[in-house]
Amino acid sequence: MIHTLVEWFSELHGWLFQTVVQPLLYMLTLGDITEEAFDGTEWFLLGLFELAILFAVLRPLEAWIPVKKIVDPGARRIDFVYTCIHRLGAFTLAVFFVLDPLFDAIAGELRLLGVVHFNLETLWPGVTDIPLVAFLVYLVVLDFFDYWYHRASHQFGWWWGLHSLHHSQTDMNLWSDNRNHLLDDLLRDIYMAIIALVIGVEPSQYLLLVVASRMQQSLQHANVRIHFGAIGERLLVSPRYHRTHHAIGIGHESRGKESLGGCNFAVLFPVWDIVFRTARFDNEFADTGIRDQLPPPEGKGRDYGRRFWEQQWLGLKRMRSFSRTKTP
Repeated sequence: MIHTLVEWFSELHGWLFQTVVQPLLYMLTLGDITEEAFDGTEWFLLGLFELAILFAVLRPLEAWIPVKKIVDPGARRIDFVYTCIHRLGAFTLAVFFVLDPLFDAIAGELRLLGVVHFNLETLWPGVTDIPLVAFLVYLVVLDFFDYWYHRASHQFGWWWGLHSLHHSQTDMNLWSDNRNHLLDDLLRDIYMAIIALVIGVEPSQYLLLVVASRMQQSLQHANVRIHFGAIGERLLVSPRYHRTHHAIGIGHESRGKESLGGCNFAVLFPVWDIVFRTARFDNEFADTGIRDQLPPPEGKGRDYGRRFWEQQWLGLKRMRSFSRTKTP
């Protein structure tokens, strides 16, 4: 069954590239990027399949067992725009393939100096010989570094100025995972691509690792009353666990005070929160948002914007403003 699906996907990929993408490249005299466009077409198709699965599975679940009623459908539609930009625009893959030739050049220079390029094979010989084991190992290692990136975005004022856009959604839903400032996305994609290249992830495997991570993150942001139980919540980030990270006055603040910090930074596996003492296991499905969005006296009534470009502009202004103060 899986083999058949892979063959169908490969045929569709080849047909789309040969009949649409390649002729368009030659018409625009862009034949020198044919190889990159071929990979980008695959990324685009995978993004379409992701969207189809999310519509078929999570949207019905949100209607069936929602945490709360969506009061601002317009904000959810903007989140969907973010999702389309991120998952159909080959943003992550483009960064990876831009860095790949650079890393090859650096590796070549290091070999001339007698320095061996590091990868996981060095630490665990044979791990890449078993595809599923290699996939899981790479997923865990990348998630470890993703935890620290995410946690850092809650520690520095300028960074929180960008990342706070992600937390400003009070009607969190399955599309909210990609509600990020474009600069924040770019920084993260560069960071994760560098880590992947350093540990020896192949380009084709990197694509699948990113897709697996994104699908799980869509679930954890979904407006669904789902948790994984006392044991499961400690093995995989659930919608309830991650909702606590987005909780007003909890997920982005330190001990309920107006200072940067928070809890539940894990992207996929809560083990990192447990080990580094940032885990918080609540039984409630908290309200989401940022305290300074609330009207006075509870908050500052800060405006995070309602439209895409307004949100991007205000994020840059917050980055500049928050970088000057210890506490936003």
